[in-house]
Amino acid sequence: MPRDGDLAPTCPPPNCYDAEPIPAAARAEIERLLSSGDLFRYTSENAPVSQLEAEFAAFMGTRYAVAVASCSAALFLSLKALDLPRGARVLVPAFTFAAVPSAIVHADCVPVLVEVGENFRVDLDDFREKFDDSIAAVLISHMRGHTSDMDAIMELADAKGVPVIEDAAHSLGTVWDGKKIGTIGKIGCFSFQSYKLVNAGEGGVLVTDDPELAARAIIMSGAYEHNWKKHPGLQNSFVHWQNQLPLYNTRMQNLSAAVIRPQLAEVPRRVRDGLANHDYVAAKLNESPWLDVPPALGPETRAPDSLQFNLTGDWTDAEALRLQDEAKARGVGVQVFGLSKDNARAFWNWQFLGDLPELPKTRAMLMRACDTRLPARLTRPELDFIADAIVEAAAAVKG
Repeated sequence: MPRDGDLAPTCPPPNCYDAEPIPAAARAEIERLLSSGDLFRYTSENAPVSQLEAEFAAFMGTRYAVAVASCSAALFLSLKALDLPRGARVLVPAFTFAAVPSAIVHADCVPVLVEVGENFRVDLDDFREKFDDSIAAVLISHMRGHTSDMDAIMELADAKGVPVIEDAAHSLGTVWDGKKIGTIGKIGCFSFQSYKLVNAGEGGVLVTDDPELAARAIIMSGAYEHNWKKHPGLQNSFVHWQNQLPLYNTRMQNLSAAVIRPQLAEVPRRVRDGLANHDYVAAKLNESPWLDVPPALGPETRAPDSLQFNLTGDWTDAEALRLQDEAKARGVGVQVFGLSKDNARAFWNWQFLGDLPELPKTRAMLMRACDTRLPARLTRPELDFIADAIVEAAAAVKG
Protein backbone atom coordinates (compact mmCIF):
# COMPACT_ATOMS: atom_id res chain seq x y z
CA MET A 1 0.00 0.00 0.00
CA PRO A 2 1.46 3.42 -0.87
CA ARG A 3 2.48 5.67 1.99
CA ASP A 4 0.41 8.80 2.61
CA GLY A 5 1.83 11.30 0.15
CA ASP A 6 3.21 8.61 -2.19
CA LEU A 7 0.44 9.21 -4.71
CA ALA A 8 1.78 8.20 -8.11
CA PRO A 9 0.00 5.10 -9.43
CA THR A 10 2.32 2.15 -10.14
CA CYS A 11 0.57 1.25 -13.44
CA PRO A 12 -1.64 3.11 -15.91
CA PRO A 13 -5.11 3.75 -14.46
CA PRO A 14 -8.04 2.17 -16.30
CA ASN A 15 -10.03 4.27 -18.74
CA CYS A 16 -13.50 4.41 -17.19
CA TYR A 17 -14.99 6.96 -19.54
CA ASP A 18 -14.80 5.59 -23.08
CA ALA A 19 -17.75 3.44 -24.11
CA GLU A 20 -17.47 0.09 -25.86
CA PRO A 21 -16.88 0.24 -29.62
CA ILE A 22 -20.00 0.53 -31.74
CA PRO A 23 -20.72 -2.84 -33.46
CA ALA A 24 -19.65 -3.21 -37.07
CA ALA A 25 -23.26 -3.79 -38.12
CA ALA A 26 -24.06 -0.24 -37.03
CA ARG A 27 -21.19 1.16 -39.05
CA ALA A 28 -22.41 -0.60 -42.19
CA GLU A 29 -25.94 0.70 -41.70
CA ILE A 30 -24.69 4.23 -41.05
CA GLU A 31 -22.70 4.13 -44.29
CA ARG A 32 -25.85 3.03 -46.12
CA LEU A 33 -27.85 5.88 -44.59
CA LEU A 34 -25.17 8.44 -45.35
CA SER A 35 -25.00 7.26 -48.95
CA SER A 36 -28.76 7.55 -49.33
CA GLY A 37 -29.24 10.66 -47.20
CA ASP A 38 -32.25 8.91 -45.67
CA LEU A 39 -31.96 10.23 -42.10
CA PHE A 40 -35.56 11.25 -41.32
CA ARG A 41 -37.56 8.61 -39.52
CA TYR A 42 -40.72 9.15 -41.56
CA THR A 43 -39.24 8.86 -45.05
CA SER A 44 -40.34 5.22 -45.13
CA GLU A 45 -42.46 2.84 -43.04
CA ASN A 46 -39.52 0.50 -42.43
CA ALA A 47 -37.03 3.15 -41.31
CA PRO A 48 -34.38 2.20 -38.71
CA VAL A 49 -36.29 4.12 -36.01
CA SER A 50 -39.44 2.10 -36.73
CA GLN A 51 -37.44 -1.13 -36.61
CA LEU A 52 -35.87 -0.07 -33.31
CA GLU A 53 -39.29 0.62 -31.79
CA ALA A 54 -40.53 -2.85 -32.73
CA GLU A 55 -37.34 -4.52 -31.49
CA PHE A 56 -37.22 -2.59 -28.22
CA ALA A 57 -40.87 -3.30 -27.45
CA ALA A 58 -40.22 -7.01 -28.07
CA PHE A 59 -37.07 -6.86 -25.92
CA MET A 60 -38.99 -5.30 -23.02
CA GLY A 61 -42.13 -7.40 -23.52
CA THR A 62 -44.36 -4.34 -23.98
CA ARG A 63 -46.95 -3.56 -26.65
CA TYR A 64 -45.50 -0.20 -27.69
CA ALA A 65 -42.22 1.71 -27.79
CA VAL A 66 -41.76 5.31 -28.95
CA ALA A 67 -38.19 6.36 -29.80
CA VAL A 68 -37.35 10.01 -29.12
CA ALA A 69 -34.41 12.39 -28.80
CA SER A 70 -33.60 11.73 -25.13
CA CYS A 71 -34.88 10.17 -21.93
CA SER A 72 -35.79 13.69 -20.78
CA ALA A 73 -38.02 14.01 -23.86
CA ALA A 74 -39.54 10.61 -23.07
CA LEU A 75 -40.37 11.73 -19.52
CA PHE A 76 -41.88 14.98 -20.77
CA LEU A 77 -44.00 13.22 -23.40
CA SER A 78 -45.12 10.66 -20.80
CA LEU A 79 -46.44 13.41 -18.57
CA LYS A 80 -48.14 15.15 -21.48
CA ALA A 81 -49.63 11.87 -22.73
CA LEU A 82 -51.25 11.37 -19.31
CA ASP A 83 -53.16 14.62 -19.98
CA LEU A 84 -52.47 15.96 -16.50
CA PRO A 85 -54.04 19.33 -15.70
CA ARG A 86 -51.84 22.41 -15.56
CA GLY A 87 -50.31 22.66 -12.09
CA ALA A 88 -50.70 18.94 -11.35
CA ARG A 89 -48.48 17.78 -8.49
CA VAL A 90 -46.06 14.96 -9.28
CA LEU A 91 -44.17 12.99 -6.62
CA VAL A 92 -40.51 12.51 -7.53
CA PRO A 93 -37.43 11.38 -5.54
CA ALA A 94 -35.13 14.19 -4.47
CA PHE A 95 -32.11 12.14 -5.57
CA THR A 96 -32.22 12.28 -9.34
CA PHE A 97 -30.78 14.27 -12.24
CA ALA A 98 -31.94 17.85 -12.78
CA ALA A 99 -33.51 16.91 -16.11
CA VAL A 100 -36.18 14.88 -14.29
CA PRO A 101 -37.81 17.71 -12.32
CA SER A 102 -37.18 19.86 -15.39
CA ALA A 103 -39.37 17.52 -17.45
CA ILE A 104 -42.12 17.94 -14.86
CA VAL A 105 -41.82 21.73 -15.07
CA HIS A 106 -41.84 21.63 -18.89
CA ALA A 107 -45.07 19.62 -18.71
CA ASP A 108 -46.65 22.48 -16.68
CA CYS A 109 -46.69 20.34 -13.54
CA VAL A 110 -45.25 20.84 -10.06
CA PRO A 111 -42.54 18.52 -8.66
CA VAL A 112 -43.09 17.33 -5.06
CA LEU A 113 -39.70 16.14 -3.83
CA VAL A 114 -39.55 13.03 -1.65
CA GLU A 115 -36.74 12.18 0.74
CA VAL A 116 -34.18 9.55 -0.24
CA GLY A 117 -32.30 7.51 2.35
CA GLU A 118 -28.71 6.35 2.79
CA ASN A 119 -29.38 3.38 0.50
CA PHE A 120 -30.12 5.82 -2.40
CA ARG A 121 -33.78 4.77 -2.51
CA VAL A 122 -37.07 6.51 -1.76
CA ASP A 123 -37.83 6.98 1.94
CA LEU A 124 -41.21 5.27 2.08
CA ASP A 125 -42.35 7.07 5.24
CA ASP A 126 -41.89 10.45 3.53
CA PHE A 127 -43.40 9.05 0.32
CA ARG A 128 -46.55 7.95 2.17
CA GLU A 129 -46.82 11.25 4.03
CA LYS A 130 -46.59 13.34 0.85
CA PHE A 131 -48.80 11.03 -1.24
CA ASP A 132 -52.02 12.88 -0.44
CA ASP A 133 -55.07 13.44 -2.63
CA SER A 134 -53.38 16.37 -4.39
CA ILE A 135 -50.88 14.06 -6.13
CA ALA A 136 -51.80 13.42 -9.78
CA ALA A 137 -48.85 11.24 -10.81
CA VAL A 138 -45.72 9.55 -9.48
CA LEU A 139 -42.41 9.72 -11.34
CA ILE A 140 -40.04 7.20 -9.78
CA SER A 141 -36.42 7.80 -10.75
CA HIS A 142 -34.31 4.66 -10.36
CA MET A 143 -31.32 6.91 -9.89
CA ARG A 144 -27.99 5.34 -10.82
CA GLY A 145 -29.87 2.06 -11.18
CA HIS A 146 -30.99 1.82 -7.54
CA THR A 147 -34.54 0.45 -7.46
CA SER A 148 -36.88 1.73 -4.77
CA ASP A 149 -39.47 -0.64 -3.29
CA MET A 150 -41.73 -0.94 -6.33
CA ASP A 151 -44.14 -3.28 -4.55
CA ALA A 152 -44.90 -0.67 -1.91
CA ILE A 153 -44.96 2.20 -4.41
CA MET A 154 -47.33 0.43 -6.82
CA GLU A 155 -49.62 -0.68 -3.99
CA LEU A 156 -50.01 2.91 -2.82
CA ALA A 157 -50.41 4.28 -6.35
CA ASP A 158 -52.89 1.63 -7.46
CA ALA A 159 -54.99 2.18 -4.35
CA LYS A 160 -55.31 5.85 -5.28
CA GLY A 161 -55.64 5.27 -9.03
CA VAL A 162 -52.56 7.42 -9.66
CA PRO A 163 -50.33 6.58 -12.68
CA VAL A 164 -46.64 5.78 -12.17
CA ILE A 165 -43.91 6.73 -14.66
CA GLU A 166 -40.56 4.97 -14.28
CA ASP A 167 -37.41 6.92 -15.06
CA ALA A 168 -35.28 3.91 -15.94
CA ALA A 169 -32.47 5.85 -17.61
CA HIS A 170 -29.89 3.89 -15.57
CA SER A 171 -31.88 0.66 -15.28
CA LEU A 172 -32.04 -1.07 -18.65
CA GLY A 173 -31.71 -4.75 -17.77
CA THR A 174 -32.67 -4.42 -14.11
CA VAL A 175 -35.31 -6.88 -12.88
CA TRP A 176 -37.66 -6.47 -9.90
CA ASP A 177 -39.29 -9.69 -8.70
CA GLY A 178 -39.23 -11.15 -12.20
CA LYS A 179 -40.50 -7.97 -13.89
CA LYS A 180 -38.30 -5.76 -16.05
CA ILE A 181 -37.83 -2.29 -14.63
CA GLY A 182 -39.64 0.16 -16.88
CA THR A 183 -42.60 -2.20 -17.34
CA ILE A 184 -44.03 -2.03 -13.81
CA GLY A 185 -45.55 1.45 -13.98
CA LYS A 186 -47.87 2.89 -16.61
CA ILE A 187 -44.90 4.12 -18.70
CA GLY A 188 -41.17 3.41 -18.59
CA CYS A 189 -38.49 5.74 -19.98
CA PHE A 190 -34.93 4.79 -20.97
CA SER A 191 -31.80 6.64 -22.06
CA PHE A 192 -29.26 5.92 -24.80
CA GLN A 193 -26.88 8.69 -23.72
CA SER A 194 -23.20 7.74 -23.87
CA TYR A 195 -22.78 6.79 -20.20
CA LYS A 196 -25.73 4.38 -20.25
CA LEU A 197 -25.78 0.65 -20.98
CA VAL A 198 -26.62 1.27 -24.67
CA ASN A 199 -24.74 4.20 -26.19
CA ALA A 200 -25.97 6.38 -29.04
CA GLY A 201 -24.51 9.63 -27.74
CA GLU A 202 -28.07 10.82 -27.16
CA GLY A 203 -31.50 9.25 -27.51
CA GLY A 204 -34.36 7.85 -25.49
CA VAL A 205 -37.43 5.66 -25.67
CA LEU A 206 -40.67 5.22 -23.74
CA VAL A 207 -42.56 1.95 -23.42
CA THR A 208 -46.17 1.27 -22.45
CA ASP A 209 -48.98 -1.23 -22.87
CA ASP A 210 -51.60 1.53 -23.07
CA PRO A 211 -52.64 2.23 -26.69
CA GLU A 212 -54.05 5.71 -25.97
CA LEU A 213 -50.86 6.81 -24.20
CA ALA A 214 -48.77 5.44 -27.05
CA ALA A 215 -50.90 7.20 -29.70
CA ARG A 216 -50.79 10.52 -27.87
CA ALA A 217 -47.03 10.29 -27.32
CA ILE A 218 -46.41 9.41 -30.98
CA ILE A 219 -48.39 12.38 -32.28
CA MET A 220 -46.86 14.82 -29.78
CA SER A 221 -43.37 13.51 -30.52
CA GLY A 222 -43.77 14.95 -34.02
CA ALA A 223 -45.90 12.62 -36.18
CA TYR A 224 -47.42 15.60 -37.99
CA GLU A 225 -49.98 15.46 -40.78
CA HIS A 226 -50.37 11.73 -41.51
CA ASN A 227 -46.92 10.47 -40.54
CA TRP A 228 -48.60 8.46 -37.78
CA LYS A 229 -49.76 6.09 -40.53
CA LYS A 230 -46.19 4.75 -40.58
CA HIS A 231 -46.75 3.37 -37.06
CA PRO A 232 -48.51 -0.03 -37.01
CA GLY A 233 -51.92 -0.24 -35.33
CA LEU A 234 -53.58 2.51 -33.28
CA GLN A 235 -55.16 3.98 -36.42
CA ASN A 236 -58.49 4.85 -34.76
CA SER A 237 -56.69 6.58 -31.91
CA PHE A 238 -54.45 8.47 -34.32
CA VAL A 239 -57.46 9.70 -36.28
CA HIS A 240 -59.09 10.83 -33.03
CA TRP A 241 -56.04 12.80 -31.86
CA GLN A 242 -55.04 14.21 -35.26
CA ASN A 243 -54.72 18.03 -34.91
CA GLN A 244 -55.95 17.85 -31.29
CA LEU A 245 -52.52 17.77 -29.68
CA PRO A 246 -49.47 20.09 -29.81
CA LEU A 247 -46.35 18.88 -31.59
CA TYR A 248 -43.07 19.00 -29.68
CA ASN A 249 -40.84 17.48 -32.39
CA THR A 250 -38.70 15.31 -30.14
CA ARG A 251 -38.28 12.55 -32.73
CA MET A 252 -35.29 10.24 -32.97
CA GLN A 253 -33.47 10.24 -36.31
CA ASN A 254 -32.28 7.19 -38.22
CA LEU A 255 -28.55 7.49 -37.46
CA SER A 256 -29.24 7.12 -33.73
CA ALA A 257 -31.44 4.06 -34.31
CA ALA A 258 -28.75 2.50 -36.51
CA VAL A 259 -26.26 2.84 -33.63
CA ILE A 260 -28.68 1.46 -31.03
CA ARG A 261 -30.20 -1.56 -32.77
CA PRO A 262 -27.14 -3.88 -32.88
CA GLN A 263 -26.34 -3.04 -29.26
CA LEU A 264 -29.60 -4.55 -27.98
CA ALA A 265 -28.12 -8.02 -28.45
CA GLU A 266 -25.21 -6.93 -26.21
CA VAL A 267 -27.43 -5.95 -23.28
CA PRO A 268 -27.51 -9.38 -21.52
CA ARG A 269 -23.71 -9.62 -21.59
CA ARG A 270 -23.26 -6.06 -20.40
CA VAL A 271 -25.75 -6.63 -17.60
CA ARG A 272 -23.99 -9.83 -16.53
CA ASP A 273 -20.50 -8.33 -16.63
CA GLY A 274 -21.58 -5.01 -15.12
CA LEU A 275 -23.20 -6.72 -12.14
CA ALA A 276 -20.20 -8.99 -11.60
CA ASN A 277 -17.84 -6.01 -11.74
CA HIS A 278 -20.00 -3.96 -9.38
CA ASP A 279 -20.30 -6.69 -6.78
CA TYR A 280 -16.58 -7.52 -6.95
CA VAL A 281 -15.52 -3.92 -6.27
CA ALA A 282 -18.32 -3.44 -3.71
CA ALA A 283 -17.07 -6.41 -1.69
CA LYS A 284 -13.55 -4.95 -1.57
CA LEU A 285 -14.84 -1.50 -0.58
CA ASN A 286 -17.04 -2.96 2.14
CA GLU A 287 -13.93 -4.40 3.81
CA SER A 288 -12.92 -0.83 4.67
CA PRO A 289 -14.30 0.57 7.94
CA TRP A 290 -14.81 3.93 6.21
CA LEU A 291 -16.72 2.83 3.09
CA ASP A 292 -20.09 1.17 2.53
CA VAL A 293 -21.89 0.02 -0.62
CA PRO A 294 -25.58 -0.49 0.27
CA PRO A 295 -26.92 -3.91 -0.79
CA ALA A 296 -29.65 -4.45 -3.36
CA LEU A 297 -33.19 -4.86 -2.08
CA GLY A 298 -34.44 -8.44 -1.95
CA PRO A 299 -36.49 -8.54 -5.18
CA GLU A 300 -33.93 -6.52 -7.16
CA THR A 301 -31.42 -7.90 -9.68
CA ARG A 302 -29.33 -4.91 -10.66
CA ALA A 303 -27.77 -3.93 -13.97
CA PRO A 304 -25.23 -1.31 -12.78
CA ASP A 305 -23.10 0.86 -15.05
CA SER A 306 -21.43 2.70 -12.16
CA LEU A 307 -20.84 2.30 -8.43
CA GLN A 308 -22.02 4.42 -5.50
CA PHE A 309 -20.78 4.14 -1.93
CA ASN A 310 -21.13 6.03 1.33
CA LEU A 311 -18.45 7.44 3.57
CA THR A 312 -19.23 5.91 6.94
CA GLY A 313 -18.39 7.19 10.37
CA ASP A 314 -17.45 10.74 11.22
CA TRP A 315 -16.27 12.50 8.05
CA THR A 316 -15.89 16.24 7.73
CA ASP A 317 -16.52 18.01 4.45
CA ALA A 318 -12.80 18.70 4.19
CA GLU A 319 -12.00 15.01 4.62
CA ALA A 320 -14.59 14.01 2.01
CA LEU A 321 -13.07 16.47 -0.45
CA ARG A 322 -9.62 15.14 0.33
CA LEU A 323 -10.84 11.62 -0.47
CA GLN A 324 -11.70 12.85 -3.98
CA ASP A 325 -8.19 14.28 -4.34
CA GLU A 326 -6.49 11.16 -2.97
CA ALA A 327 -8.44 8.90 -5.33
CA LYS A 328 -7.70 11.17 -8.29
CA ALA A 329 -4.00 11.15 -7.45
CA ARG A 330 -4.16 7.37 -7.59
CA GLY A 331 -5.80 7.46 -11.01
CA VAL A 332 -9.48 6.97 -10.12
CA GLY A 333 -12.23 9.56 -10.40
CA VAL A 334 -14.54 9.76 -7.39
CA GLN A 335 -17.20 12.41 -6.93
CA VAL A 336 -19.00 13.26 -3.69
CA PHE A 337 -22.42 14.28 -5.02
CA GLY A 338 -23.10 17.09 -2.58
CA LEU A 339 -19.60 18.55 -2.52
CA SER A 340 -18.95 19.08 -6.23
CA LYS A 341 -19.84 22.59 -7.38
CA ASP A 342 -23.21 22.96 -9.15
CA ASN A 343 -23.76 19.20 -9.25
CA ALA A 344 -26.99 18.58 -11.21
CA ARG A 345 -27.89 15.71 -8.86
CA ALA A 346 -27.96 17.88 -5.72
CA PHE A 347 -31.51 19.15 -5.25
CA TRP A 348 -30.44 22.48 -3.76
CA ASN A 349 -29.00 23.39 -7.16
CA TRP A 350 -32.43 23.10 -8.81
CA GLN A 351 -33.11 26.78 -8.27
CA PHE A 352 -35.47 26.84 -11.25
CA LEU A 353 -38.00 25.20 -8.89
CA GLY A 354 -38.18 28.33 -6.73
CA ASP A 355 -38.50 27.77 -2.99
CA LEU A 356 -36.91 24.40 -2.26
CA PRO A 357 -38.04 22.21 0.64
CA GLU A 358 -35.87 21.14 3.53
CA LEU A 359 -34.88 17.54 2.89
CA PRO A 360 -32.42 16.68 5.65
CA LYS A 361 -32.15 12.95 4.92
CA THR A 362 -31.42 13.48 1.24
CA ARG A 363 -29.00 16.33 1.98
CA ALA A 364 -27.08 14.25 4.52
CA MET A 365 -26.87 11.34 2.08
CA LEU A 366 -25.64 13.50 -0.80
CA MET A 367 -22.93 15.07 1.36
CA ARG A 368 -21.31 11.66 1.92
CA ALA A 369 -22.43 9.62 -1.10
CA CYS A 370 -19.71 8.95 -3.66
CA ASP A 371 -19.94 8.08 -7.35
CA THR A 372 -17.43 6.38 -9.63
CA ARG A 373 -17.64 5.02 -13.16
CA LEU A 374 -17.49 1.23 -13.55
CA PRO A 375 -18.07 0.12 -17.16
CA ALA A 376 -18.95 -3.50 -17.87
CA ARG A 377 -15.89 -3.89 -20.15
CA LEU A 378 -13.34 -3.56 -17.31
CA THR A 379 -11.01 -6.46 -16.55
CA ARG A 380 -10.28 -7.97 -13.14
CA PRO A 381 -6.89 -6.21 -12.82
CA GLU A 382 -8.59 -2.90 -13.66
CA LEU A 383 -11.24 -3.56 -11.03
CA ASP A 384 -8.52 -4.31 -8.48
CA PHE A 385 -6.82 -1.04 -9.43
CA ILE A 386 -10.03 0.93 -8.83
CA ALA A 387 -10.95 -0.80 -5.58
CA ASP A 388 -7.43 -0.55 -4.16
CA ALA A 389 -7.16 3.13 -5.09
CA ILE A 390 -10.41 4.00 -3.31
CA VAL A 391 -9.62 1.94 -0.21
CA GLU A 392 -6.13 3.42 -0.04
CA ALA A 393 -7.53 6.92 -0.52
CA ALA A 394 -9.87 6.42 2.44
CA ALA A 395 -7.00 5.06 4.53
CA ALA A 396 -4.82 8.04 3.59
CA VAL A 397 -7.51 10.38 4.93
CA LYS A 398 -8.72 8.41 7.96
CA GLY A 399 -5.98 5.87 8.70
